[in-house]
Amino acid sequence: MTAPDRPIDRERLTAALEHANLPSLVAVLYQLTGERRWLADPFRPTRSRGMDDNDLGGFSPEVRAELRAAAVEAVTAWADGAPVAVPAPTGEALGEILSVAVGEPVPPEHAAMAAQDMGFAPAPTRVAPPNTLRVIVIGAGVSGMLAAIKLAEAGIAHVVLEKNDDVGGTWLENSYPGAGVDTPSHLYSYSFAPRAWSTHFGKRDEVWAYLRDVADHHGLRERIRFGTEVVSATYDPGAQEWTVRTADGTSLTADAVISGTGQLNRPKVPPIPGLERFRGPLFHTACWPADLDVTGKRVAVVGTGASAMQIVPAVAADVERLTVFQRSPQWIAPNDVYFAGITEGAQYLLDHVPFYRLWYRSRIAWNTNDKVHPALQRDDAWEHPERSVNALNDAHRRVFTRYLEAELGGRPDLAAKSLPDYPPFGKRMLLDNGWFAALRRENVDLVTEAVAEITETGVRGAGGTECAVDVVVLATGFETHKILYPVEVRGRSGRRLDEVWGPEDARAHLGITTTDFPNLFLTCGPGTVLGHGGSYITTAECQVRYIVDLLVTMVERGIGAVECRPEVEAEYVRRHDEAHERMIWTHPGMDNWYRNAAGRVVSALPWRIVDYWRMTREADLADFRTEPARHRGVPAGHGRRAGSGRIPTRGG
Repeated sequence: MTAPDRPIDRERLTAALEHANLPSLVAVLYQLTGERRWLADPFRPTRSRGMDDNDLGGFSPEVRAELRAAAVEAVTAWADGAPVAVPAPTGEALGEILSVAVGEPVPPEHAAMAAQDMGFAPAPTRVAPPNTLRVIVIGAGVSGMLAAIKLAEAGIAHVVLEKNDDVGGTWLENSYPGAGVDTPSHLYSYSFAPRAWSTHFGKRDEVWAYLRDVADHHGLRERIRFGTEVVSATYDPGAQEWTVRTADGTSLTADAVISGTGQLNRPKVPPIPGLERFRGPLFHTACWPADLDVTGKRVAVVGTGASAMQIVPAVAADVERLTVFQRSPQWIAPNDVYFAGITEGAQYLLDHVPFYRLWYRSRIAWNTNDKVHPALQRDDAWEHPERSVNALNDAHRRVFTRYLEAELGGRPDLAAKSLPDYPPFGKRMLLDNGWFAALRRENVDLVTEAVAEITETGVRGAGGTECAVDVVVLATGFETHKILYPVEVRGRSGRRLDEVWGPEDARAHLGITTTDFPNLFLTCGPGTVLGHGGSYITTAECQVRYIVDLLVTMVERGIGAVECRPEVEAEYVRRHDEAHERMIWTHPGMDNWYRNAAGRVVSALPWRIVDYWRMTREADLADFRTEPARHRGVPAGHGRRAGSGRIPTRGG
C-alpha cells in the first residue's frame, strides 16, 4: 500500500481515531511497525459477543489511549514515506494476526482465504487467448453482474439477459418498507468494489444504488439486454450450443449459459382459500405497490420471516392496526450497530488508514461466517436435543432467550408467543431491527395461527381468530427449491431440468454443474445458500471464479463441451447429504425453507465457507466428460430474428 499524495492531517486523524474499531487498529499497528508487542497483552482484544463489532475491544481507557496515540504516530510516519514493516502477511503470520484481531483462535486454513480477500496473496486471474466462445448470462442481479465482470476480464464474449429494466435483481424488485440487508454492509459488497456505506446494515435503496454504481463503473449496461425475460434454454449436442428463447420471441445461441437468477427470485404465494376475494390491496412483499400508503389503515401481515421482520417495525407507527399471523416464531439476535450510521470519523479511517478497511472487513467476515458453524453440528450424546443440538448451541439459546425476555419484559404473553421451541439457527437467524419493540405497541397484535382463509374484508386464522383489514401483505417467501423456475431447460437427452430433479429436489456438483446439461453453470444453485451466516456475495465470487476458470480451460484446450460426470455429481451429493444429516437443519421436527417436503436439505450449504472456497478455487477437468470443439471459429454469436441475437466478441 503506497503512501498518500499529501500528508495525513494529524488533527483530523486524532479525532477520527475516537471512532476506531480498536481490534482492527491493533492489526494495523503491527503491520505498520512490525512490533510484536501489539500482538501481546495488554493489546490483545477480547472476543466479540455474538456478531457485534466489539469496537472497544475490552480495553481499559488507558490502553485505548495508548493504541490511538501509537496509531497517530505510525500512520503519520507511513504517510511521510516510512516503509510498511509487514506489507503482505500470509500463512501462519496472517493467521496469528487474525486470531489476535478477533480475540479467539481462527483455524489455520482460513489464512489462505483471508490473504486473497485482503489482497495479500494474488487472486488467480486467468485470461483466455483470442477466442470465439460465446456465453449467455441469465439475470443481472448480484451473481449475473459478477459473472459479466469476470467474463470481460477473462476476454470471453457474453451477453446478459435481464427481465427487469435495470440491474439489481432482488434489490430492484423488493422495495417494501424497511427492506435491507441483514449482513453487514462492508461484507455485503464485492471484494473488489468497496463502498463508503452510510450505515452498518444497508437499506434497500443504498444496496441497489451500490449495484447500479458497480454496473456503471464496469460498463455492464452495454452488455445487458433489459426487459428480456428468458423462457427456455435448449442444448443441441450436435452443435455443442445452447439456444435461449425469450418472451418476446427472440432466439439466441451460445456455447455456454450461466444462470444468475438466484433463489429469492419468484414469490411463493401459498394456496390460501379466498385470495381472489379480498376487496382491498393484497400482494406479496416482493410486489409492494409503489403508490400504496398504509397510513391509518388496518394491515395484516402473513408470516414472520425476514421480510415480515423488516416490514412490521417500519409501518407499525403509521397504521391504525397491524395484525401479524405467525405459524412459528423466529430466533432473533441482537446487534449493537444495527441502527447506527457510520460516522464521518469512522469513514475517514476506512478511507485513509492503511489496511484498516481490510481488517475491519475481515473481522466482520469471521464474526458472521464460519465462527458459528460448530454450533450447528448435532451431538448425539447431548442430553437436551429437544431444545438444542450441542452445548455450544445451547449457550446461544440462553443468550437469545435472555435478550428476548429483556426486550419483552412485563409482557409474558408476548414472550410465550415469541420464544421458539426449536434449536437456535434451526431456521434462518434474524437480527432485531425493532421487531420486539413493534410487538409491544398497543396497535399491534401477534396471532399465533396459520391463515386459514382470506375473506372479502379480512383474514381468518386456523384457530378461529378473525380480523377485518384494509390491506393484506403476504410475507410468505420465495420458490427457493425451484432453481431456474419458471425457465424450461432441456439438456443433452432432451429431458427438462425440473423432470431430472423433480419438483423440489435440485442437486448439482458444487451447486454449479449437473449431469446431462453440458456447459450450463449455476450460481446460487442447490445447496449453496448460507444458512450459518455470512454474505452470499462471498459464495457468488467462489462460484464465478470456478465457472470462468473452466471456461478459460475450454478455450485453451479447444474443448466444445464439458459435462459433469455422473459419479462425481453423485459423490458430491452423497457427501452433501451426509454432512446435513449431522447438522441442525435435519434435527427431528425441524421445519424450515432449506428442506423440501421429503426432509432433504436442498438450499443450505453444509460446509464452512472456507471449505467451499477451497473446493471452488479451480475447476478439475477430470470431473467432466469433455468433447473437442466442433464448430469454434464461426462468428461470435448470431441471432435468429432480425439480427437481434448478436453476442459481442472479447467481452464486449
